[in-house]
Amino acid sequence: MSLTLSSAAHLSFSSSFYRISLLSSSQSLHCRFKTKASSSQKTGVIIIGAGLAGLAAATHLTSNNIPFLVVEASDGVGGRVRTDVVDGFLLDRGFQIFITAYPEAQKLLDYEALRLHKFYSGARVYLDGQFHTVADPLRHFADSLKSLTNPVGSLLDKLLIGSTRIRVLSKSNDQIINSTETTTIDMLRDLGFSDSMIARFFRPFFGGIFFDTQLETTSRLFDFIFKCLALGDNTLPERGIGAIPNQLAAKLPSNSVLLNSRVVSIDSFSKTASPRVKLENGEILQSEHGVILAVEQPEVDKLIAGKNLVDKRPGRSTICLYFTTDTQMIPVKDPVLFLNGSGKGIVNNMFFATNVASSYGPSGKGLVSVSLIGLYNDVSDGDLTAKVVEELSGWFGDSVVRSWTHLRTYRIHFAQPNQRPPTDLMKESGVEKGLYLCGDYMTSATFDGALVSGRKAVEALLRERQLPFIY
Repeated sequence: MSLTLSSAAHLSFSSSFYRISLLSSSQSLHCRFKTKASSSQKTGVIIIGAGLAGLAAATHLTSNNIPFLVVEASDGVGGRVRTDVVDGFLLDRGFQIFITAYPEAQKLLDYEALRLHKFYSGARVYLDGQFHTVADPLRHFADSLKSLTNPVGSLLDKLLIGSTRIRVLSKSNDQIINSTETTTIDMLRDLGFSDSMIARFFRPFFGGIFFDTQLETTSRLFDFIFKCLALGDNTLPERGIGAIPNQLAAKLPSNSVLLNSRVVSIDSFSKTASPRVKLENGEILQSEHGVILAVEQPEVDKLIAGKNLVDKRPGRSTICLYFTTDTQMIPVKDPVLFLNGSGKGIVNNMFFATNVASSYGPSGKGLVSVSLIGLYNDVSDGDLTAKVVEELSGWFGDSVVRSWTHLRTYRIHFAQPNQRPPTDLMKESGVEKGLYLCGDYMTSATFDGALVSGRKAVEALLRERQLPFIY
């Protein structure tokens, strides 16, 4: 059996479409979305969700000449990886950094077109009223020598960071993902790191990556991230983190993404019937080959009622606050991440986004990004802003911080799946005939994990259809 893709066969919808344009870093992304319900429509594969996992699946279907339609409930692609433009500023929806060493991302993305801007390889830790530098010795040797005697950790702690680097670099990614696991906090203690080093560096740094300051996340994920950090750079795309999904979507065939179209049910999984998808507007979409469900973990059981396909543990949450100020009121010029190592206050980490990429703000303006872990549901946005301003005034000075203007607050209820042990980071994508799952909850809670899961879902579909997979 072979399938071919043509502009006529790719999507057999005859209804009128409106054209919208989403700009990526290198080209315009054109999608068309339907506005009226009609009789049942059919395509090869239906992908529900246009986040990184769904877009990766669509990319591989395109490479394999399989017709498909991506159905997305919101007004744009990217899922949790999106950037808003507000008063000329680029506001990523939550604290997100792209690590260039992600192996799957290297295969799918054009880094040059993203125009990636690097962070300093290390961090500055706020402790006892001062900032102390933690630097990568292979990239900032002089800074690392100066940091040997700072109070962030002992000399032994800093030597242990070096041995941990060697340990993770000696393992393949598959070995890491399948290794014996414990929590990150227990692994760090078993490796010999002091309580001081854990509290002052690992909790705010990896707690900010995992949105888990208790460091209950699996040691497998810690090792994978630590390896990627050792091999690559922390970066931001010039046009915001949303440039990553926009780049993937821009390479898809015309008319292949249906926006503002919420799916309310999926049914008819049997040997004789093709899976059908019902939209909120009443329209029925039918697939010839299967449905790839690429939504966030909490949405899976809502669409596949009673299947109990995913872990019920609550996901990780975060709040991101943005402030703007004149460039001259930014107290440092370095593209560095600041960590709260004091064990006090509500700020976990922050940075000056325009120091990393000036494109994040208009000329002469600076953008400040501040991240908290958790949702602080009992604190209003106004009170939260006031607390952050008061706290950071102690870091950078009252006159500096009180000149900043609050721009926007994002409360992100589901930032990441909870990957506390026990975990299975190699879940099977196919759950029953014609239905396949993908998302970062299926693999690792990273950009790379989402991309891997999309590929694995397509591989599972093609195996079931006895078709070869072309990478």
